[in-house]
Amino acid sequence: MHMTIEGKRWPVLRALIWLIVLLLAAAWVRAAEDARPNLVMILVDDLGYNDVGCFGSPLIKTPNIDRMAAEGIRFTSFYAQNVCGPSRAALMTGCYPIRIAEPHNTKSGHTVVHADEITVAELLKQAGYATGLIGKWHLAGEGAGKQGRGTGPFDASRMPNAQGFDYFFGTPAHNGHTREHEPATWKTEVYRNSERLETDADVNTLTKRETDEAVKFIRDHKSERFFVYLAYNMVHVALGASEDFRGKSPRGLYGDATQEIDFGVGQVLATLKELGIDDNTLVVFTSDNGPWVEASIGDYGGSAYPLRGFKMNTWEGGLRVPGVVRWPGHVPAGKVSDAIVTTLDVLPTFASLAGAKLPTDRKIDGVDMSDFWRGNTQECPRDEFFYYAYTHLEAVRDGAWKLVLPRPKSPPWTSWYGRMIDAVPAPELYNLDDDISEKHDVAAEHPDIVARLMKRIDAAREDLGDYNVIGTGARFFDPGPHRPDAAKWINLRNK
Repeated sequence: MHMTIEGKRWPVLRALIWLIVLLLAAAWVRAAEDARPNLVMILVDDLGYNDVGCFGSPLIKTPNIDRMAAEGIRFTSFYAQNVCGPSRAALMTGCYPIRIAEPHNTKSGHTVVHADEITVAELLKQAGYATGLIGKWHLAGEGAGKQGRGTGPFDASRMPNAQGFDYFFGTPAHNGHTREHEPATWKTEVYRNSERLETDADVNTLTKRETDEAVKFIRDHKSERFFVYLAYNMVHVALGASEDFRGKSPRGLYGDATQEIDFGVGQVLATLKELGIDDNTLVVFTSDNGPWVEASIGDYGGSAYPLRGFKMNTWEGGLRVPGVVRWPGHVPAGKVSDAIVTTLDVLPTFASLAGAKLPTDRKIDGVDMSDFWRGNTQECPRDEFFYYAYTHLEAVRDGAWKLVLPRPKSPPWTSWYGRMIDAVPAPELYNLDDDISEKHDVAAEHPDIVARLMKRIDAAREDLGDYNVIGTGARFFDPGPHRPDAAKWINLRNK
């Protein structure tokens, strides 16, 4: 009888053990999901390396960004791309723009992301995140509709709602080429999702409206995991600032516009704290490229000091931008790092933190920075960065070393970027640790380093491509020839 009772008890006991295991597993899954942070990406347009207080600006006051840096990590070697559209494409896809597929297999001066590319928003949405884009998109083309330049129609398959965003409020394109708004040459359309709200928005109110929309999105989704991509239109011309900020900065309208963005950053951080989700929200702040420095812009552009160069070229001032990462209790506070970090790394890092799976059918150029940002490792997972102007590979950085390749002045294969590109007659080598301003070419003193970096250049040309090379790893999703717009340069190389 005793053995019979024990025999009956064992199946019950085994079932209880399995139930406990399942409950523990479910609790572990819930705990892992609860640990996933909200993700906020704040991107400013054309903000220079020297245009933020904690990066040395003498005239522009940015107390909120400065506080964000004091409470997180300030990266002094944070890289974007050298122009708006390619920079946003790199951020969204985690790939160098030359790798990214575009409609009809072409390459645009401002990258037009193919509908079959996979964005960070799509990955996060699949992982259960609410996703919102507030501000400038600029990945569906610039438009040239009946209302004027900058207006639609825009292909719906390449707009934010078709590229992983649940909610979109902002502008499909940028807000012009002139110092202040000139509706005869450019009109700034504003959309809410697929609805066009305005065909010629007031640029003076854009920053305030974008901040308000971002705060509202956070409030609406405070009880779930969310991803907010707050892509301010400012400080790209045409410049504008609201009445509360206009005329307040000694740096003129550019300073006014920057200080209003800083106020917006403060509003976002204050909202996270008020809602009790501050310590479970990772916030990244950066710029899409260096400052626009051109005679037609004048003092309506920013400063990259002490860096050499500016938007559209590939000296440090064109791509090295302010970079700050903040996540209270998870990212070390008050840290300054000169490790190489890029906007390419946002997609794999955010995916890792969100528990999202990276695509396995394509190469991603970004690397997962999550352990490095959190201080779990002191070794940065990235040691190199390639500098492209349009499809032209012009330099590589490896640790402290930057090798700049020879090029003519205003290369005709660099699209309209070329007007800002100077000549380099022979390979130049700079130690950026000792010479951040790229003043002293030391190539003759280090032929071994030049030779080593040239091997990296050759590998990049093979994989990614160059103005006269189609990379083996470049993506083309449509039928027909690859990069037909570059045929004359590719044919020139093959002769």
